[in-house]
Amino acid sequence: MNLSSRFGKSAQSAVAALSALAFVALAGCSNSASTSTSDSGASAASRGTLVYATGDAEPTCLDPHVGGNFPQALVGNQVMESLWSRNSEGELIPWLATEGTEAADKMSWTVKLREGVTFHDGTPFNAEAVAANIAHLKDPDTASSTGILSVQKISSVDAVDEYTVRFNLSEPDGALMEVLAQPWTAMMSPAGIERGKEANCEQPFGTGPFKVESWQRKQQINLVRNDNYNSAPADAENKGKAYLERIEWRFIPESATRLGALESGQVDVIDSVQPDALARYKQSENFGTAMFARLGLNTRIELNTTGPVFADKAVREAFSKSMNLNPAIETLFSGMYERSYSLLADTLPFGTPRPDLFEYDPQLANQLLDEAGWTDRDADGTRMKNGQRLEVRFPLSTNQSIPAEVSLVEQIAQTAKEVGFDVKIEQLDLASWYERSGTWNFDAIIAPYSTTSPDVLRRVYHSSANVPAPSGYHANQTGVKDPQLDEILTQASHESEASVRGPLYQQAQNMILENGVVIPLYGQMVQIAYSNQVEGLRLQPQLGVPNFLDAKIAAK
Repeated sequence: MNLSSRFGKSAQSAVAALSALAFVALAGCSNSASTSTSDSGASAASRGTLVYATGDAEPTCLDPHVGGNFPQALVGNQVMESLWSRNSEGELIPWLATEGTEAADKMSWTVKLREGVTFHDGTPFNAEAVAANIAHLKDPDTASSTGILSVQKISSVDAVDEYTVRFNLSEPDGALMEVLAQPWTAMMSPAGIERGKEANCEQPFGTGPFKVESWQRKQQINLVRNDNYNSAPADAENKGKAYLERIEWRFIPESATRLGALESGQVDVIDSVQPDALARYKQSENFGTAMFARLGLNTRIELNTTGPVFADKAVREAFSKSMNLNPAIETLFSGMYERSYSLLADTLPFGTPRPDLFEYDPQLANQLLDEAGWTDRDADGTRMKNGQRLEVRFPLSTNQSIPAEVSLVEQIAQTAKEVGFDVKIEQLDLASWYERSGTWNFDAIIAPYSTTSPDVLRRVYHSSANVPAPSGYHANQTGVKDPQLDEILTQASHESEASVRGPLYQQAQNMILENGVVIPLYGQMVQIAYSNQVEGLRLQPQLGVPNFLDAKIAAK
């Protein structure tokens, strides 16, 4: 069985149409939580333990408001839930919210909430709980990065009644409902939050189908079923509690070890699967595969314009022209990845592909470097200017870049060397990579960024994104400060109508790509392989993270 989610143009059109976001009563929902699946129905399904092995980094904190990276989203999606989700067409659908309406003056959103839902500690989910979560996200002591950027325009939250909340804004925010459909803005128990950061990082209380039972650092997180669960997203088949009783969430960083564990039956599901193994499993009757292009920005190389190497646009263009990317991606990724030329992922609307900017042309690269004054060479053939070597510091996170991606960067270094660059690749753990990024100690970098709105362009490439969030992470890795670009991105963020915001986001992408500060590569792919004993596993379309509410597993 093979599941694949790369929204095509028709799906993008659906997303774009929904982006008008009038948000009056979304079809198929009511204010009360569904309990249509009876206990006897769940009992008839197989009960047992599913073992999941992740190759992503182990989170340092399970509270997704703290920091805000993909490893938190992976496990957090089993425990905590957002106000909205997305369906397979990319449309926003109800989850903990049922209805949202933008005010005529665009300075507030009013949201109706699902009734009858409780957090794992028994605290009721209601308007006061939503207000507490927004306050937690905005608190500098939380040290949020992804989440705080999502809610930064919320100036205050009013509990209109028990199940109605109003978000008051400092300026219009056409993307607010979209960004409330991501794991980093998920809802947690206010009482749990009040225990303090340490306790909430160790065991957050969400409303999800599974609860955190225990966490054995560097080994696994143990999740146990929430028997009171009644808040499935609108597109879930199972509207009651999960069929599985437990999930063992194991941390196995080595790709070969994860593959061996799956093939030997020690684990049931693995992620971060190498493309060649994924291609092999797609042909096997014993395993299933699932792929999803994460919403947000495509995987891309960003060039640091604050340093001496890439401050010059001609040098940036020369570096890009030295890359023979298409055959390398086809070969190294076993035909499983498609080359992207747009900043925005295919799973979001308003992507703007520019293949004309990224043609392999080493002759032009040499010419540009000559004209930029890099005419001398040292004994190794590296170009020099005023005694400075043309070195490119390129740190890679071993937790974020799979081996095929590392090999791609090595090939980039080889072809760049042919025109006179010396690319210094350094493979780092995630914490060290974050330190390099945060201190601008790099010239080129691959920095994944996922979120559920095309407003990700503003969050990453606006000048304000050069300033670190409370977590210390700055989303803008290029260092570009362009008032005209800032104005376009700000204007786009105020709009909820696709016909208005779409052309603005497309104009912004053209400006960024033409400035030569970003080189798109391919989608940020979630790659899952699983035993054929597993049924009902799905990658939830709000971000492509696994959801095990519908999953069952046969006895071994």
